[in-house]
Amino acid sequence: QVQLVESGGGLVQSGGSLRLSCAASGRSFSLYVMGWFRQAPGKERETVVTTNWISGTTYYGDSVKGRFSISRDNAKNTMYLQMNRLEPEDTAVYYCAARRGAISSLPREYDHWGQGTQVTVSS
Repeated sequence: QVQLVESGGGLVQSGGSLRLSCAASGRSFSLYVMGWFRQAPGKERETVVTTNWISGTTYYGDSVKGRFSISRDNAKNTMYLQMNRLEPEDTAVYYCAARRGAISSLPREYDHWGQGTQVTVSS
């Protein structure tokens, strides 16, 4: 079982940057497919990026391609989401999640979730 805790959210102006962290405990996140998802008020949960650390396969949502990037620190068992050129449309609660098995862009297929961290981008 893996436990996930996000941090790093906050308020930023349009065009700014933030880096979110997802600290994993319990088991090494290298064993899991992991992803970042977000949910804005009144909207469905949206896939930001998903990755399979073993195969190196990574998928970014169309709305964040070229602006966001995922990385990890194995020693800290922590995953990061670097968000650049933020836009008001990026405002949402951001979640990290993990699953065993094949990479998936469907939130419902992820078994382990963090509590989320709020990102607000002002115009």
